[in-house]
Amino acid sequence: MLSFTCDYNEGAHPAILQALMETNLEQEPGYGDDRFSGEARERIRAAAGCPAADVFLLVGGTQTNATVIDAMLRGYEGVVAPETGHVAVHEAGAIEFGGHKVLTVPSHAGKMDAGELRAFLERFHGDEARDHMVRPGMVYLSWPTEYGTLYTKQELTDIKAVCTAYRLPLFLDGARLGYGLASPAADLDLPDIARLADVFYIGGTKVGALCGEAVVFPKGDAPAHFFTTVKQHGALLAKGRLPGVQFATLFKDDLYLEISRNAIDRAMELKALFEAKGYPLAIDSPTNQQFPILTEARMAQLRPHVAFEVWERLPDGRAVTRFATSWATTPQQIAALAALL
Repeated sequence: MLSFTCDYNEGAHPAILQALMETNLEQEPGYGDDRFSGEARERIRAAAGCPAADVFLLVGGTQTNATVIDAMLRGYEGVVAPETGHVAVHEAGAIEFGGHKVLTVPSHAGKMDAGELRAFLERFHGDEARDHMVRPGMVYLSWPTEYGTLYTKQELTDIKAVCTAYRLPLFLDGARLGYGLASPAADLDLPDIARLADVFYIGGTKVGALCGEAVVFPKGDAPAHFFTTVKQHGALLAKGRLPGVQFATLFKDDLYLEISRNAIDRAMELKALFEAKGYPLAIDSPTNQQFPILTEARMAQLRPHVAFEVWERLPDGRAVTRFATSWATTPQQIAALAALL
């Protein structure tokens, strides 16, 4: 059975498992005070070109989004996101559960538009009843987006300019950050992201780690008592060495980018395969998620042999599906799918 359902079907990169085994019996303090977490933080600061950054290692993406948003907003504020943004659709209401509304703007292949964001904020501030409304307190976006697309440097710069004009922090969800950085279509690197975002996180769960995300406040201005907020949200591991060892390994000798490139190479083979077989793609994604449109009959034929996700049902009875590659996807798996098609 082939599986292209997501990019965390596998466990972890062998180098991470090796590092965990080699350090297993070393005694280290908990809650991120271990030497491995210290190494991870220093390597991330160096890779992002922000030596003064505050770096925190959390357990997973949902906890990370909920923790960062809750820590940066007051009780009467909400977070502005594209209508397809992860916090608006696939977080099971985690942000609202924490007391903050997700305020949505239109989405264009997963991306928000700076002009529409500005118009949204202008409408709010021009509304005479605004004191009775949830106040926009920060802006959230994903890079890559939930549709595998990438903001360009100019697009991100334009959004940042709007945020600056309205004094809103910009939060970049990097659950799949490695796959964005490894894409030939990207004109941003990690230091660019650190320069443009007020806070972002580096995804480990989807990019080679067993679990974990690294939250970065590039200017070293994390909210007061952020560590305590992390613990309140159940996002802190007593054995902080677990994400520490993983991120120290991922950011040693460029491993994070190296394994991300494999996912992109396999995804481009996947894209070429669907195009060659005559299956239209709903979105031109330059990263590890591909969205072929399949008929109900074709999906029924494939399902006994390959796992994939249905992303959206179309009026004509067809469906937009999602096939995701990962750091571990092999050319042999692509070849096996080609044989099935």
